[in-house]
Amino acid sequence: MNNNYLTDVEFNVGIYIRLSQEDRDKDKKYESDSESVTNQKELLRDYVKNHNFNLVNEYVDDGFSGTDFDRPGFQKMMEDIKNKKINCVVVKDLSRLGRDHVMTGYYIETFFPENQIRFISILESYDSFKNQASNDSSTFIIACNDYYSKQNSIKIRNVLNEKRQKGKFVGSLPSYGYMRDPEDKGHLIPNPEIAPIVKKIFKWRVEGIGPSEIATRLNNEGVPTPSAYKGTAYSTRLLDSNQWNISTVKKILANRIYTGDMVQHTQAKVNYKSKKKINLDEKLWFIVENTHEALVDKETFEYCQAIRKGFNRQYKVKIEREIRLFEGKLFCKECGNKLTVSYRRNHDYWTVNCNKYSRDPLRVRCTSHFFPYNYLEEQLIEKIDEDVNTYIKKLDVKKLNSEIAKNVKESTNKIDNIINQLEVDKKKLTKRLTILYEDRCNEVISADMYKELSQEYDEKLSEINRKVELQKMERYRVKNTKDITPDYTKQIKELLNLKKSKKDLYDLLIDRIVIDQERNITIKYKFNVIPDKEFKYENRNLARNPYGRSGKNGKKSKENKNN
Repeated sequence: MNNNYLTDVEFNVGIYIRLSQEDRDKDKKYESDSESVTNQKELLRDYVKNHNFNLVNEYVDDGFSGTDFDRPGFQKMMEDIKNKKINCVVVKDLSRLGRDHVMTGYYIETFFPENQIRFISILESYDSFKNQASNDSSTFIIACNDYYSKQNSIKIRNVLNEKRQKGKFVGSLPSYGYMRDPEDKGHLIPNPEIAPIVKKIFKWRVEGIGPSEIATRLNNEGVPTPSAYKGTAYSTRLLDSNQWNISTVKKILANRIYTGDMVQHTQAKVNYKSKKKINLDEKLWFIVENTHEALVDKETFEYCQAIRKGFNRQYKVKIEREIRLFEGKLFCKECGNKLTVSYRRNHDYWTVNCNKYSRDPLRVRCTSHFFPYNYLEEQLIEKIDEDVNTYIKKLDVKKLNSEIAKNVKESTNKIDNIINQLEVDKKKLTKRLTILYEDRCNEVISADMYKELSQEYDEKLSEINRKVELQKMERYRVKNTKDITPDYTKQIKELLNLKKSKKDLYDLLIDRIVIDQERNITIKYKFNVIPDKEFKYENRNLARNPYGRSGKNGKKSKENKNN
């Protein structure tokens, strides 16, 4: 661009300032550092004044990484550029704009020129509206800034690991119940407001109070939750950040830090540019014992872990109990989870309930499906025997095989048609993506537009691929039906003549048994050999004892006999 042109243009300037946490850590007295926000402002304001520009706004991101462009100050500047409020951006150096070489290069070489924005970096003497040799070095400098960011990330990680090995706390926020020591920020001390709550949670658990009841008590007392107290972002999967739930209580009870041991590096970022974290194997954790004051003694903590894992005799699961006929076949209609069959040793009877509901009834993730198992089993056996006698014993195997072959062919043809249509849609999307990429390379569309559209197409492609895989799995299942079903019917006939337990028969015969909250039951048989059976549970539990007054085995108790 002709430099003389610049004297006739009025430039409305936005100065951009960024200071990362890493820049702060280089010198704790960073107020005197040339990188500080104050000194950046002074430098940029003087530059704008000396060049007779109009200073419209100042955009500041204090404590933000240069590898991430989702910064509030930067986004506000982008908004003002789009609204034509500024036509010139001035920074102290290229690294202040960003350290990711791809995105920094995009803004300097694509976004600013497309929006007719003059971009100036003072220290590198870069000016996008001037033809000068110093501009040519910008690409190399941007790449070096990215490399510096990567190396800096490695150095910081090594420094943090050294601190972790010494038992120093390096996290952003201490665990619920603790606070940083004012005299040593790497040392934790009990928070006088919250520590008693943690102690109370462990005390209640030792007394035999379960996580559900503990959560209820904390909610009734109006105790702030960890996320509410810290003011942290709350997971959208949970209903209310101000309400205690079973998961939160369990996390506290399982956190070893309350024993005075420092446990860190349980998660790590994928890389220095990504915010995504992954859980690390316990072998990679940094654990240093007795680094701070404990809120619970180690014996109490281990006892709570034993309760949680079922090692304590009082809470020991009866793993050698009999497996009931329909265990693993019962499902909740409302949420789709399995219905759990439980043995209540103290009362000597079996029950059924929704697994999802029973794990956390306070959050009402589902509804209660609680009722005696034995009466359910009796009725299921009656209905299944009735169906088997009606359909299997009188079954014409040859006719069945013919019908199955016909159904398999029709079903596979239908599935193939669906897959073919999905493949056509996939080719169309792939072609659109190719054209979109060419438009981006030819600068027909901006990088922002390309990113937005390509992301949309990628999501659609992923969904199509998922549907194709599901259809292929279904086709495989349907084709196998042709070979499995004849043998399946023969096995049922053989098992019908056996006098031993019928669990093998039921596992072979039944796909699943679905029960709703009103106790309406649907028996779904495998391979559609037998039509689904629907009936309503009959309440045969007229006595308080689920087994009736005669007891579990149909015999009167000794007490009743004596009377």
